Amino acid sequence: MTDRVLYGYFRSSAAYRVRIALNLKALDYRYQPINLLKGEQRSAEYLAINPNGLVPLLDDGGVRIAQSLAICEYLDEAYPDTSRLLPAEPAARARVRSLALAIAADIHPLQNTRVGKYLQTEYGKDEEGKAEWIRHWIRTGFDALEKQLAESPSRYAAGDEPTLADVCLLPQVFSARRFGVDLAEYPNIVRVADELEHLQAFAEAHPSRQPDAM
Repeated sequence: MTDRVLYGYFRSSAAYRVRIALNLKALDYRYQPINLLKGEQRSAEYLAINPNGLVPLLDDGGVRIAQSLAICEYLDEAYPDTSRLLPAEPAARARVRSLALAIAADIHPLQNTRVGKYLQTEYGKDEEGKAEWIRHWIRTGFDALEKQLAESPSRYAAGDEPTLADVCLLPQVFSARRFGVDLAEYPNIVRVADELEHLQAFAEAHPSRQPDAM
């Protein structure tokens, strides 16, 4: 049995990214579900290994890393002989990071569970109110991302091989569809997502295929 463990939640975009990265790198791992809806991320046991109280957390044989992009970059550097998530050339590398961060830093944090609960408890937002908040920020991010993809069209987000940008893109498209964002205005985003969905590494990481899927 592998001593590599991924702590995650099936519907977490951040955990989804890491599952894709592990699959692209052809790395075996054991999946340990953390149920965010039941508050398991705040349990004493989990906080002892991840004080952030968030998912994902990767334990790679005793090397514990939180934050999905940090995990992905660690995997790229620790296991360089398999599919590279970041290009070697500096400008291409910077573009991939820019696209990935536009999703992971600008869009995703505004839609996570903690923000939704705060909107509900502090501002009285009902489920539809929270969903409209999420749709607004996804659309705002996608408006810019669509233009960036149109400026440098390629098979995937940043070239003809999947990169860290794609690792972030597909989970965000999944979230957009989940919350009812109309993607008709984003043909380049949809085109890339459709290409990615046909790749085994991405398909196997889909939330519906995880053992804790509900």
